[in-house]
Amino acid sequence: MRSNHHVFQHLIAQCKDLEPIAVAVAFPVDEESLLAALEAAQQRLIVPVLAEPRSQILASAKSLGRDVSGCRIVDAGSAEAAAAQAVALCRKADCAALMKGSLHTDTLMHEVMKADTGLRGARRISHVFVMDVPNYSKLLLITDAAINIYPSLEEKADIVQNAIGLAHVLGIEEPKVAILSAVETVTTKIASTIDAAALCKMADRGQIQGGVVDGPLAFDNAVSIRAARIKHIVSPVAGQADVLVVPDLESGNMLAKQLEYLADAEAAGIVLGARVPIVLTSRADSAKARLASCAVMAMLVHARRKGEPADRVAESAA
Repeated sequence: MRSNHHVFQHLIAQCKDLEPIAVAVAFPVDEESLLAALEAAQQRLIVPVLAEPRSQILASAKSLGRDVSGCRIVDAGSAEAAAAQAVALCRKADCAALMKGSLHTDTLMHEVMKADTGLRGARRISHVFVMDVPNYSKLLLITDAAINIYPSLEEKADIVQNAIGLAHVLGIEEPKVAILSAVETVTTKIASTIDAAALCKMADRGQIQGGVVDGPLAFDNAVSIRAARIKHIVSPVAGQADVLVVPDLESGNMLAKQLEYLADAEAAGIVLGARVPIVLTSRADSAKARLASCAVMAMLVHARRKGEPADRVAESAA
């Protein structure tokens, strides 16, 4: 077991030889979101295209002591207009990815989800937290804790497949996927155990591909070999999960934030299933977490350009 952070530095280092990607940054009117885009540009992860009122960009840049003269600016008078402009840039392939600024997530995703002008792909859109947990032996993915509130079984199948695709891009050849619940046995009293059993059978039948899927598993059995042994759970996933699939957004959001605030974990995040990867930044994110999110985004874009199967799984572009 390791006791310090290294996952994010590794992700960022993996991008050092990649060409920076053009990213539409929607409404980075506050200093935090603008700084995140500029720092990612400084690290040669992205080439930011800034969609927001030009006057506000220049004011924020001046306050930060940063020069944005080399950045393309798409003047947009409101958060809604900036979201629409940023999505349009991606739809026209002027930009290869999308990044949230200081507007509400709902405002951005409303534009992304539009049938005629948005970025919807063939598969359900979902979010994955990429976690650097100091006392866990490897990178940990948690999904979905930000987009799908109470996903159906069919939506969970897409959520699982999206996460497996991302794991492939991150170098995990056969990710171990734990479908979480409160218990390890299937019971009609807890609906998530029924979904877990069905997802495992879907994996057996090839409806979910590319990973080893098992569940239901309680959190302790998913991440602790000792806990799994005590409960006599025989599983290729138990105690060594790469991906944790949560029952719903509430439980997933609480799990990710508990790890972040009580276990000194750091969380990057990416939205999958759209035509382009999407980074949803938060003002509470550390600078390193924001850079890690951009690194994951860059790796997805470059994998797609190479035509790798894992990327097609992760992105499912229409």
